[in-house]
Amino acid sequence: MARRYGGKFSPDTQSQVTSGPDQGGYQGARRTRAGGRVNLLFLAPLPLIWAAFTAGPVGLALNLGALGVLLLAAWLTREGILAQEAYEGRKIARRPGFPRKIAASVLTGMGLALAGFATAGGIVAPVIYALLGAALHSFAFGLDPLKDKGMEGVDLFQTDRVARAVDEAEKHLAVMTDAIKRAGDRQLEARVERFAATARKLFRTVEEDPRDLTAARKYLSVYLMGARDATVKFADINARNRDSGAKGDYTALLDDLEGNFAARTEALLRDDRVDLDIEIEVLRARLQREGIRPPITSE
Repeated sequence: MARRYGGKFSPDTQSQVTSGPDQGGYQGARRTRAGGRVNLLFLAPLPLIWAAFTAGPVGLALNLGALGVLLLAAWLTREGILAQEAYEGRKIARRPGFPRKIAASVLTGMGLALAGFATAGGIVAPVIYALLGAALHSFAFGLDPLKDKGMEGVDLFQTDRVARAVDEAEKHLAVMTDAIKRAGDRQLEARVERFAATARKLFRTVEEDPRDLTAARKYLSVYLMGARDATVKFADINARNRDSGAKGDYTALLDDLEGNFAARTEALLRDDRVDLDIEIEVLRARLQREGIRPPITSE
């Protein structure tokens, strides 16, 4: 089994020993699909630049137009995959507002049609390129989610409120993640990722039961705004002067915030269990009043 190298003068050796392994924001993380094949989509149309500047004015316009359309299709494909991953990562989610991958398939067909018209001319070849390109793109990357997930029996008004609150909270976390990179401290970056993972557990809990929004609203707004502002100020201070005292204070703040977010998540889950027990007891009492008993089986 591989072991992390550490010695007397290695940073955070004691904290690794006392606190155990830090899984941070990588716990439960999955590799994104917005890479590999998607990156090839940005590279594949680049030869059209050479074709554009070795052709006449019409060929120049058609090839450059095809290049722009295909690059736009590649960008939409990547954004569509990221949106689908966010959709799949939640138990309750609305379908993407704009079908990015479907639009990318259409644009891919259009781009190939323009490139085919520039080289072959006529109508038959561009149409074939367009149909094959759109079909192969859809087959390779799939379609966008076309229906809401987990919305049956859910109050849409409450769900929309939760979605807006979670989106704002995610923006605060994104600002924190970007700001801490300016500090140039990999350990603090990992620490912020761990706090973000803890905060997202609270987000998922509220999404699963929108009634919890009232109890968690301060955590999704006030506390995260304070954490965001503290991170930005610390990053600015640390960029000018690496103050160990400021780093200790900031780390202690993250520890307090993470503990409070985890405690609030546990409290919400515990309340949900209490609500379930109450519902079960009420249903049992109602069945007893109506004289319904489960059949007694003899052993």
